[in-house]
Amino acid sequence: MSLLSVFLISGSGMSAETERLSAIASNIANADSAANSSGQPYRAREVVFTAAPIAGGDGDVQAGGNAAAAGMSGVRIAGVVESQQPLKQVYDPSSPYADGNGYVRMPNVNPVDEMVNMISATRNYQANLDAFNVAKTLALKTLSI
Repeated sequence: MSLLSVFLISGSGMSAETERLSAIASNIANADSAANSSGQPYRAREVVFTAAPIAGGDGDVQAGGNAAAAGMSGVRIAGVVESQQPLKQVYDPSSPYADGNGYVRMPNVNPVDEMVNMISATRNYQANLDAFNVAKTLALKTLSI
C-alpha cells in the first residue's frame, strides 16, 4: 500500500462523513417542521455508503486490479434515501395541517438518534483525519532522510 492510497482512502472517508453530517444537520433542522414546501411532512434522510476501489496515481487499480482483495478500498456515497420509519402523529386540531381527526403528521426524526449519529460521524471524520495526518508526517520524515 502506497502513501497515496492512504491519502485517497482517508480523503474519501472524510468526504463521505461530511455528507453524512450534512444530512444529519438537515434532519435536526427539520425535526419540528410540520410540512415542507410541497405540503408533505419532512422525512429523515440517511446517507448510504458503499466501498470504492482506490485507483493508483496512473488511474489503474492498485494490487493488480484487485484492490478489494488487498483491503484497499475507500468509501463513496451510494445515495441518500428517505427513512421509512412511520411519521409521528401529534394531536393539534388548531393547526392548518391537521387532518379531520385533529392530528398533524410530523417528521419521523428522532433528535436523540440524530445526535448519536452526529457524534459517530464526527468521530469517524476525526479518525480519517488522524490517519491522513500520520501518513503526511510519515511522508515528510521519509523525504527528510
